[in-house]
Amino acid sequence: MYYKLSIAMKKYILFILLSFTLTSCDEILDVLASAGTTTSGISQSEASSGLKQALEFGVNSGTSFLGKTDGFLKNNAYKILLPQDIQSAVSKIKGNPITNRLAGPYLDKLITSMNRGAENAMVEAKPIFVNAIKSMSISDAISIVTGGDGAATRYLQKATSNQLKEKFYPVIETSLEKVKVNEPWTKVSSAYNTVMGKQVQTDLNEYVTGKAMSALFTQIKIEEDKIRSNPVSRTTDLLKKVFAYADGQK
Repeated sequence: MYYKLSIAMKKYILFILLSFTLTSCDEILDVLASAGTTTSGISQSEASSGLKQALEFGVNSGTSFLGKTDGFLKNNAYKILLPQDIQSAVSKIKGNPITNRLAGPYLDKLITSMNRGAENAMVEAKPIFVNAIKSMSISDAISIVTGGDGAATRYLQKATSNQLKEKFYPVIETSLEKVKVNEPWTKVSSAYNTVMGKQVQTDLNEYVTGKAMSALFTQIKIEEDKIRSNPVSRTTDLLKKVFAYADGQK
């Protein structure tokens, strides 16, 4: 059922749709300035649902990309390594044939476990993101479409970070426990900090969780940029309808 909408509401609907199909604010303002008095069969509900569906597709794409096997481990942009402060020590171990033979395989298993934990944790992100998107209010939507690059990512980061951390931590902890690393890591890193006056993260679960979340929001930002510059594949009737309407208003 369609309702007669005010000019202001029609312009708001256009603004939502066009913000995800045009790259220039000037283009959007030009279209809004010339917006007519009819909505050509697009409702407020469809416009809002189209925005949420587009964001949901972007989130699903981002989490699937990182959550696949080797999504972290063989991805140079996101691979989780041991803390930067001890990289020189790791390099020395790896560079010495004797120490590498003794400790190298263990270090490799540790790094693999960190990255596998991050990959496995991604499945926990999807329902949290979807719930945040479905709970989005009209004011949230306005903030996103007027907030410029990264606005959707910032909204999701604010709305989901606490829940993500709560869900990621035990998944990553389980992965690291497979190589029995937590207790020795805490002892060694604490002693290292005392001797060297450093601040290496002594809770490896916390460290990997932070890296996993940082990578996730970076990838979500990439997906958001794709939505803004080139709408996600229009695989549903709703997306085809709302974005076809927006295309027709350019």
